[in-house]
Amino acid sequence: MRAVPNRVLRTLLAALCLLTVALVPGCASKTPVPLVVLGPWTGVEGDAFEAALKRLDDGTGRTYTYEGTRSLRETLVSQLEADDPPDVAILNSIGELTEYARRGLLNPLPETMAGRAYPPWAPTLLVDGKRGTYWVPLKVDLKSLVWSKQGASDAAPTWCVGLASQATSGWPGTDWVEDILLHQAGPTLYTKWAAGRLSWQDPAVRRAWTTWARLLGKRTNASIKNSLITSYEGASGPDGPDGPGAPLGLLNSPDFDCTHEHQSAFIRYVYAGDDLRMEPSAGFLDGRAAYRDTYEVSGDMAAVFSADPAAQQLVERLSSATGRARWRAAAAPEARPLFPDAPGPPPANPTERKIDTLLTSGARTLCFDASDVMPPELRDAFHRAVLEFFGTPAKEQLDLLLRQLETVRAQVAEESPADRSFRPPEDLCASPAG
Repeated sequence: MRAVPNRVLRTLLAALCLLTVALVPGCASKTPVPLVVLGPWTGVEGDAFEAALKRLDDGTGRTYTYEGTRSLRETLVSQLEADDPPDVAILNSIGELTEYARRGLLNPLPETMAGRAYPPWAPTLLVDGKRGTYWVPLKVDLKSLVWSKQGASDAAPTWCVGLASQATSGWPGTDWVEDILLHQAGPTLYTKWAAGRLSWQDPAVRRAWTTWARLLGKRTNASIKNSLITSYEGASGPDGPDGPGAPLGLLNSPDFDCTHEHQSAFIRYVYAGDDLRMEPSAGFLDGRAAYRDTYEVSGDMAAVFSADPAAQQLVERLSSATGRARWRAAAAPEARPLFPDAPGPPPANPTERKIDTLLTSGARTLCFDASDVMPPELRDAFHRAVLEFFGTPAKEQLDLLLRQLETVRAQVAEESPADRSFRPPEDLCASPAG
């Protein structure tokens, strides 16, 4: 017998409560129907978000359940196939969100939420001939950063590279290629490439790959293998009574002899308490001066899969000033979430304050992570190509990989429905919102 989906159970429970409320006045208060939120945060990040989420249910008559997983896409796809989606899902891929909107799986957010759809995190979509907002960023991150220990020379950096990340292994390398292309070719060409309107065999794209190989320099086979199997968080510390030790970070990992790391702002939680220097990556990438104040960003965006109006209200509460304040208060200092505008006092930590300033006012242009804009098939192929090129950074290998990626791009474009009533996002770069 097929199990009854949670979504159906929630609906039946709500209907039963309504039918019996006259006989059992306390039904609504004693058996609130939980709303399920699926998101990417686990560990201390997940604990902080869940604590903030529980504080948001005061006075609503509803309760909220958080499901955090590192295998977000696989979990959501499985739930959709079982016709049991969460009420709200928090995803970092505009490409995936766009596909869900095109298939009619997302509910558009009310017009009152349009002011929270900060570009470039939440571009509007044309669906069924109507332009609307389908998600809003809850938490954002700044990329285009380089981390090093105090005193390390920038003259001849040796780069830490860890490419392992379970099902998404390779993404730290795609970040490199994207960042180099953005700073060498600029936001306009970057947007064409991210949106699938530029060939992977374009000279600017090829140059980004070869620049990455040149910056990394010649590596031994042992070093290459180590980078391919080591997490982007670095090696783990000694096991403790509660399980494996916390990640050390690549700069602190014993098997890495390196001075600099190209990584997003989130990595600061790994290096909590370490005396590190953070710099914009533009000075390291052989880019053009005109694009020096351009940064790549990412984000975690909330979308509504449920027809329950309370799910829309929950997203509104999560993205409100009150929701942000509660989330920030619940988070450990090194893992406090970053937001796309500046509604409150600046962070006390100097590094976090610098990041916050760049996100909200200091940068000239912010461009959303290109691979997270691409359709999932192309993004996954990009991940795999990075791993293969890192292992064998030869011209013949790059020629083959770029041909394969161009084939995937063309196939995805050919298979996309020629529907004038739908248009994917195009505004992938914008000025800061603060």
